[in-house]
Order: sequence, then C-alpha cells, then structure tokens
Amino acid sequence: QVQLVESGGGLVQAGGSLRLSCAASGRTFSNYAMGWFRQTPGKERDFVAAINWSGVTNYADSVRGRFTISRDNSKSTVWLQMNSLKPDDTAVYYCAARTGGLSILSTHYDYWGQGTQVTVSS
Repeated sequence: QVQLVESGGGLVQAGGSLRLSCAASGRTFSNYAMGWFRQTPGKERDFVAAINWSGVTNYADSVRGRFTISRDNSKSTVWLQMNSLKPDDTAVYYCAARTGGLSILSTHYDYWGQGTQVTVSS
C-alpha cells in the first residue's frame, strides 16, 4: 500500500505563487510515476501535471509555463510549484501515484491523497 499526503494549499491572490507537497510512504517511491490532478464541485477530476521515475514531465495546456512538477526520490516527495496563479486555478488538488509511466488519465493511477484546497482570489 502507498499512502500519499498533500500539504501546502491555502488562499492566495491572483498572480501569486504557492507550492504543494506530497509525501509518500509504503512502497518504493522511485518506481512510481506521480501526478497532480484538480477538481471543483460538480466537475471532472482534471489532469494538471505528471512526472515519471526519471524526471520526465508532462503538463496540462492550461498550466504549462506556470506550474512545475518535481520530485526527490530520496525524500519520497513530489512538489507542484504554482506561479502566476489565476482564479480558475481554484480547486482541490490531489496527488496520485501509479506503477506505470506518465499518464494524463486519472483512472490510470492506483493511489490518491486526500487533497488540499487551493483558492485564488480575484
């Protein structure tokens, strides 16, 4: 079993920055691809960013150039650095892990954190 715990959410002003962290425990962290997804009430859980075991990344078009995903396998931690935040970035952000490679599909991920709220004020 892999356990994921997100932290770092909060309230920020438009144009500001925030860094989310996801701490993993249980299985060998370095064997997993990691992803960040976000969801607002009544909407689908959408892909944000992903990173594989060797550091190859992928981003949703809506966040490319503003967000950066990174990981440190020795610390079993993945981060999402969010810059130039917009009100439509407001959502609950979820950390996820899968045994395969990079994927933008939430159904491909095996383990999920409980989420952390990010609110961007206008």
